[in-house]
Amino acid sequence: MAESTFDVVVIGGGPGGYVCAIRAAQLGFKVACVEKRGTLGGTCLNVGCIPSKALLAASEKFEEAAHGLAKFGIKVGGVELDLPGMLAHKDKVVKDNVGGIEFLFKKNKVAWLKGAGKITAPNTVEVDGVGTITASKAIVIATGSDVTPLPGIAIDEKRVVSSTGALSLPEVPKHLVVIGGGVIGLELGSVWGRLGAKVTVVEYLDRVLPTMDNELSKQAQRIFAKQGMDFKLSTKVTGASMTETGVALTVEPAAGGEAQTIEADTVLVAIGRRPYTEGLGLEAVGVELERGRVKIDHHFQTNVPGIYAIGDVVEGPMLAHKAEEEGVALAEQLAGQKSHVNHDLVPGVVYTWPEVAAVGKTEEQLKAAGVAYKTGKFPFTANGRARAGGNTDGFVKILSDASTDQVLGVHMIGPNVSEMIGELVLAMEFSASAEDVARTCHAHPTLSEAVKEAALAVDGRPLHI
Repeated sequence: MAESTFDVVVIGGGPGGYVCAIRAAQLGFKVACVEKRGTLGGTCLNVGCIPSKALLAASEKFEEAAHGLAKFGIKVGGVELDLPGMLAHKDKVVKDNVGGIEFLFKKNKVAWLKGAGKITAPNTVEVDGVGTITASKAIVIATGSDVTPLPGIAIDEKRVVSSTGALSLPEVPKHLVVIGGGVIGLELGSVWGRLGAKVTVVEYLDRVLPTMDNELSKQAQRIFAKQGMDFKLSTKVTGASMTETGVALTVEPAAGGEAQTIEADTVLVAIGRRPYTEGLGLEAVGVELERGRVKIDHHFQTNVPGIYAIGDVVEGPMLAHKAEEEGVALAEQLAGQKSHVNHDLVPGVVYTWPEVAAVGKTEEQLKAAGVAYKTGKFPFTANGRARAGGNTDGFVKILSDASTDQVLGVHMIGPNVSEMIGELVLAMEFSASAEDVARTCHAHPTLSEAVKEAALAVDGRPLHI
């Protein structure tokens, strides 16, 4: 290896790690990124965000071609699924994206060290197959997260799959059982449901999307049920056994009760993700963990000077964009800048159809905190662009402080809301009031007019309902 000394060494080439490495290089640091996977991009680009969105987009087009075009006066016959072709599309999207990161590394002169990294001292990393490298300024832990296993349920990535296996099923299951009613389970359940699978979602809690605003999750469940998903809520999985045709799942009420058996040919375990810290040598160098995550201060530094951590491996939502923001902020702080991340305004999105998006406080959180608030809500059924596109399910809800009118939370379900939530994140970042949003001119006809109308509704004066 020609180079063994760097200013900044980032362990992990996912969204947090590669963005941190690029930004640090832009700021003049000599940077290396250690990544043991054969490609850059981490879980998100390889087996997470990007391939799942490719399949979501493809399955939406299939569903629309097969069932959704007649209302527009378009007659289509003989629509057939080419699953190998759809998976090839997904693989090409992944290849193009990860190749793009490699190009960016070359452009910004970031050294990609291919191998598993282990911290052996506060400024030293041992990389398998590469050797020992030193970091004069900082070591950044950006190793992300891994699938959370379910005790007693063995994942073989054939009949019992994780989110990784669910991206590459060789055929459409007749019956797919999804364990977990969160984002990953609902997105992948939507994909295979559109392609013809019967989908049953088993959720331990009493509602899907349990971390989101209650009204939002209830509306989402009603819409998904209308699309054909079956839900078994307040239900726990207690066992699984292989059969000749698939998997027999044993379930029972979460509060206890009589057990039942669900027959499926494929089971997706999607109960969440856990920080990945194995093999990093953290204990040996004294890096402190808290509930499995690397403990950091407000500047992303661990208790060991010179060792930092960002992304899924630290506290906060396990989201690629949160990791990216932390990577940029850390790189800039290392350069002496005053960057920070407002973790209260990290948006969350579910890329089902309709989409679900939210930022800030839920009604339940405001009530629990004793905050007096106002609510404004506007349905997409009253939005001209939504009607024209035939996508009228859902609403926009804005919560604002009862005395100051400052926007405290926004919750949306509807067409393309993933692209609409950014406006509200920006508004909240600058402490805007609902009145500020209401008086912002929105183009007509657009879906985003629903945001303006919801803001007007906070003051009881919507124009189109």
